[in-house]
Amino acid sequence: MAAAAALVLRETPSMKKAVLLINAMDIGRFPRLLTRILQKLHLKTESSFSEEEEEKLKAAFSLEKQELHLILETITYILEQAVYHNVKPAALQQQLENIHLSHDKAEALLSAWSTMGQEAVEKFRLRSLAPHKSMQKVLMEFNQKELFDFYNKLETIQAQLDSLT
Repeated sequence: MAAAAALVLRETPSMKKAVLLINAMDIGRFPRLLTRILQKLHLKTESSFSEEEEEKLKAAFSLEKQELHLILETITYILEQAVYHNVKPAALQQQLENIHLSHDKAEALLSAWSTMGQEAVEKFRLRSLAPHKSMQKVLMEFNQKELFDFYNKLETIQAQLDSLT
């Protein structure tokens, strides 16, 4: 089995702006924000915060709406990458230093990851293995030539799959 690729957080202009905003945030409320994001990380279609909660966060952290969204998206991205790569806290710490996240924010993120990271990884695994609720039956009709062409395509695909092993 191949080793997982290393987590690499790139210092893009968007990441730089988000890190500046995160570094300026009140550390007292920051761990609760991280905990909430980690708890909801595995829910694809659901936002971590409702509109009302976002309004409260804007006021609590003295942020504009687009700044708050950039912060939430960036933290979510960092945590999703950590989940995807199942990164160890020490490796995550190095990445956070590379993007210049302040020591107190990095410590809070590492603490949340150390406490809840493995649970988040497991929830992602379960999500990807769980059957999709939107399964539907499909009825296809073929004439004899279409059926034969379809059969040949399936045989070709099967041969390609067999050659991979």
